[in-house]
Amino acid sequence: MALGAQSLVRDTINGLFILVENQYGKGDVVSIAGIGGLVEDVSLRRTVLRDLNGTVHSIPNGQVAVSSNQTRGWSRVNMNVRVAYGEDLDRVMAVIDRVGQALAKDPDFGPMILTAPHALRVDGFDEFGVQVKVRGETQPMRQWEVTGELRKRLKKAFDGEGIEIRGGG
Repeated sequence: MALGAQSLVRDTINGLFILVENQYGKGDVVSIAGIGGLVEDVSLRRTVLRDLNGTVHSIPNGQVAVSSNQTRGWSRVNMNVRVAYGEDLDRVMAVIDRVGQALAKDPDFGPMILTAPHALRVDGFDEFGVQVKVRGETQPMRQWEVTGELRKRLKKAFDGEGIEIRGGG
């Protein structure tokens, strides 16, 4: 009985800090206790998450040692684009920037974007090609939608420019 009461007290105290500090709330996408998903409910005792498969997880707040909120205030497009070693990287980065600017001006996608996706740097080399880091900021929870559309538009633009995208890894 004492162990059960101890867990209840721990859950409640952690829940109080989660709520008072506004670490996350209903509608946020978070990772806690090794599980990622959409917060469906937060109480003093537990947090309820729904993962991408639709599974509902009820996590006692006493098990929340670290919480990672992916949708607080703004979210980020954060991806690498891998191109062949023979590509002109200045040209590749210019195409990425042009596509990101066009996406930010799009009537449907523009309102979701806070900072246009742009080529940030050469992020690495591997046996498959050169990786270019692309970043931009979006409205909360819009990063996945914007990233998907950006990938689609980059593929079309690279095809039109004759730039070879490399897979692998």
